[in-house]
Amino acid sequence: MAGYLVDDQRKVTTHRLIQMKAEGKKIAMLTSYDYTTASITDGAGIDVILVGDSASNVMAGNWTTLPITLDQMIYHAKAVVRGVKRALVICDMPFGTYQVNETEAVSNAIRIMKETHCDALKLEGGVEILPAVKKILDAGIPICGHLGLTPQAINKFGTYSVRAKEEAEAQKLISDAHALEEAGCFAIVLEKIPAKLAERVSKELTIPIIGIGAGGGCDGQVLVIADMLGMTQGFSPKFLRRYADLHTIMTDAIGRYVEDVKEGDFPNENEQY
Repeated sequence: MAGYLVDDQRKVTTHRLIQMKAEGKKIAMLTSYDYTTASITDGAGIDVILVGDSASNVMAGNWTTLPITLDQMIYHAKAVVRGVKRALVICDMPFGTYQVNETEAVSNAIRIMKETHCDALKLEGGVEILPAVKKILDAGIPICGHLGLTPQAINKFGTYSVRAKEEAEAQKLISDAHALEEAGCFAIVLEKIPAKLAERVSKELTIPIIGIGAGGGCDGQVLVIADMLGMTQGFSPKFLRRYADLHTIMTDAIGRYVEDVKEGDFPNENEQY
């Protein structure tokens, strides 16, 4: 099936994302964690699918992203890749798989790439993780950076509030972004920072800046698919736009199924052999 707004059906690559920025074309990115959702998302014309460690929250019910393991991320990424024909697939490296040392980081990165067949990896952090970033890049593995609110560091921050509002943190974020670009990252996600700061970073860097709660001045946007489809409740940050109310739709459909089964209406004569 052709995408809704996609004329070019070629496989999206890191090079094409950089081209899109140069041509002023916005980049659309969503998370997916399973084959069925990924195939629908890809068919609808998404440019990038992120197999996020947000699977820890959305799929496993954890409060933070920290508990998800390397094996679990590989499981989700393998399923997603099987359902994708066009989109670039990025897999998050989970907490603890790249922070210990660069040798362990590149070993884990290689394992993800070999076992999942995804296109790239995403790591959270700035200059603190540069040794690992450089080592993974040296192995020929594309990296997307992640700055601003970095959920893997939630215990350090102690809050999910907006980051880089103060001048010192804003300057560090700008410096980190430049360092990641110079190291060779092909894109950076900026999460929950002031819109003007994100726009400045987008203008200063030649690689794409993908925002989530970072305003419209970024080169693209990313959301968690369960949030934008309205499957989740009780999570309504300012930056979230819900494009459907699947929670209500699914609850109603399941409720009608339960009712039909209880009353003996399902299956009817036409629904049996």
